[in-house]
Amino acid sequence: MAPRLRPVGRPAYTARMSDITIYHNARCSNSRGALALLRERGLEPVVIDYIKEPLNVAQLTALVARLGVPVRELLRAKEAAYQALDLGNPRHSDSDVLEAVANHPELLNRPIVVTPRGARLCRPPEMVLELLSAA
Repeated sequence: MAPRLRPVGRPAYTARMSDITIYHNARCSNSRGALALLRERGLEPVVIDYIKEPLNVAQLTALVARLGVPVRELLRAKEAAYQALDLGNPRHSDSDVLEAVANHPELLNRPIVVTPRGARLCRPPEMVLELLSAA
């Protein structure tokens, strides 16, 4: 695939379409916003609707490692399952938390964008631009 030409004033990014992945929930305005920012720049990421296709524990473990953040930073504390499972209780191990997210995908904070330059929870959605800017 030929490199993409970039509009003036936009960050340079020449990755192939499949080099960008967004873990997306279409009901989330932040997720929709990050996806729109990518598409406005002519980038069509691989879109993973993790609500319809939940990640398993191994996939979640790899994603957390790629992000380089504690697993609890990816939890949505406002979700009913968070309260019901008492996930705010520190007695739950990272393994417990990952298992809970695998079984209740709505607990995963979003959007998460993965590029060759890194991975990030993009809240607010404009944080996706940091992954696209020149290193």
